[in-house]
Amino acid sequence: MIQLDTAWLQHVQKPARYTGGEWNSIVKDHKDVDITMALAFPDVYEVAMSHLGIKILYGLVNEREDAVAERVFAPWHDMEAEMRNRNIPLFSLETKTPIRDFDILGFTLQYEMSFTNILNMMDLAGMPMYAKDRDMSFPLVLAGGPCAYNMEPIADFFDIVSLGESEEWTGEFIELYKAEKAKGFPGGKEAFLRKAAQIKGTYCPALYNPVYNDNGDFERLDVLAPEAPATIQKRIVEDVEHVYFPTKPVVPYLDIVHDRAVLELFRGCTRGCRFCQAGMLYRPVRERTPERLLEIAKETMANTGYNEISLMSLSSADYSKLPELVDMLMEKFKDKQVSVSLPSLRIDSFSIDIAKKVQQVRKSGLTFAPEAGTQRMRDVINKGVTEEDLMAACTNAFKSGWHNVKLYFMIGLPTETDEDLAGIADLAYKVLDLHREITGRRNGSVTVSVSFFVPKTHSPYQWYGQEAVEEIHRKQKYLKSLINNRNISYHYHDGYTGYMEGVFARGDRRLAKVLVEAWKLGCKFDGWTEHFSYETWLKAFENCGIDPAYYARRTRDFDEPLPWDHLDDTVTKPFLKREWEQAVAAKLTGDCRRDACRGCNVCPELDTAIIDYKEGGRVEKVTFGLK
Repeated sequence: MIQLDTAWLQHVQKPARYTGGEWNSIVKDHKDVDITMALAFPDVYEVAMSHLGIKILYGLVNEREDAVAERVFAPWHDMEAEMRNRNIPLFSLETKTPIRDFDILGFTLQYEMSFTNILNMMDLAGMPMYAKDRDMSFPLVLAGGPCAYNMEPIADFFDIVSLGESEEWTGEFIELYKAEKAKGFPGGKEAFLRKAAQIKGTYCPALYNPVYNDNGDFERLDVLAPEAPATIQKRIVEDVEHVYFPTKPVVPYLDIVHDRAVLELFRGCTRGCRFCQAGMLYRPVRERTPERLLEIAKETMANTGYNEISLMSLSSADYSKLPELVDMLMEKFKDKQVSVSLPSLRIDSFSIDIAKKVQQVRKSGLTFAPEAGTQRMRDVINKGVTEEDLMAACTNAFKSGWHNVKLYFMIGLPTETDEDLAGIADLAYKVLDLHREITGRRNGSVTVSVSFFVPKTHSPYQWYGQEAVEEIHRKQKYLKSLINNRNISYHYHDGYTGYMEGVFARGDRRLAKVLVEAWKLGCKFDGWTEHFSYETWLKAFENCGIDPAYYARRTRDFDEPLPWDHLDDTVTKPFLKREWEQAVAAKLTGDCRRDACRGCNVCPELDTAIIDYKEGGRVEKVTFGLK
């Protein structure tokens, strides 16, 4: 156990990031359990503690009498300096146990630009980075999360990957580990990996070997063990109504990014936005009932003392029982000054009545995501909303007393022109003019937030070559030149970070040595603008003899083998290719929850049900196939 000396903790910016002991944190004696697991998030405490997945796994594992889960996050620069100067290894928050002493170290992978933090945390823990250099005397290093759908750039560092939703997988894996640990791991690490590979949704990178052709392009992945499946299919929880959900989450001592109670309304999304990887990865849609959500809310509020509930999903306004749920929550907590927030609003499903209800306690600005400035461009990305939808939503909002609107857009999308960029500025001015027309006042404000599009795997744009950073910067400056009103604020993201994200989003195993080199050169917290060094990253690529443009900017052929083909989210390549062709033609594809099945393959492959709204919202099996 590490002893935290208050004398040296005074030298770090926020000691509460490392002290533990928060309300609802769970402490067990390691001698009383069979399995010890460290749940790691490769970012600072405030970001990590906002992540729902960590909260779910923390509560799920700790419900077991035979296991314990503790948390470990990336120490900030000041804390790392103190730890290295004093030879203090990376430790858990709950019992201050060195991470090196746990059975399992499990990382949640949310963002490509946190990969160097993973290496830094393993180094701080005193563990070899490469999986081949660790035997079973070291913690088994696991990974899960959206970045697991292309593990290849970091596959060499991990022993086991959980693909998809982990609630049921985690229990099965712990049972296997417990049984093999009791036997002393006969056959060593490889024998254990061969057994683990037989759990559905498990990828063991060491049991596969990538092959490249004479041109240096990925050709295939050879399977090295008969127990390892050629294709790893994601796990899903079909019954989200009864699956474990944490109602007693750890309450932090300091402000975090999202410091509120969370209700997960449903999983999945079938809107089919072509830029959205999550909309493909998390299919099919599975909802919780309002009654179950109210029960979760009551327990969580009683256990935490929060005064805000966030209704979370990929598109929360698409929850089929949203009006009923909001009424139930507002009635239950009307005398307790508890507010309800909807973090993601679609323009076409925006309801001013719901907005009024959820902001009775505290009113804030409204956020909408048109994503593109012209209708052609919105059709290209299959956004499925119109300018009329936006104006109708803003009209209702301004008539009801709102004055501030935030609009999210992306630039660098396929087929984009300067006319599309100008459309972003036009929309902002139209919204501002609309406020003045309705209210007769000039106190309205519009915030335009623009991000740099990064093509991701398992989406219709997985083949698309990303635009050059120089072109993105030109577009950012061009758009800025079109906005000359003090009531319109314009924010945009750095293009260099998006470029590096694009490299690792669609990379292969040859990038592992670049990550190690970049880490050696000092790259850490690369998702933080003030700590990202583009020049250092380019130096790392140069030192390794690898061209980053090969991964980010190259357009792939449809028949080209892709390094992530073996990691299957069950949405088929033919469907994604059709969606690419629909995008080029600027044609919309309807939402299968409200229209005919479009043949993405998820439902029949996973044998799941979808909600048939035409029959009053009943969950029924449907006939699958392109119509």
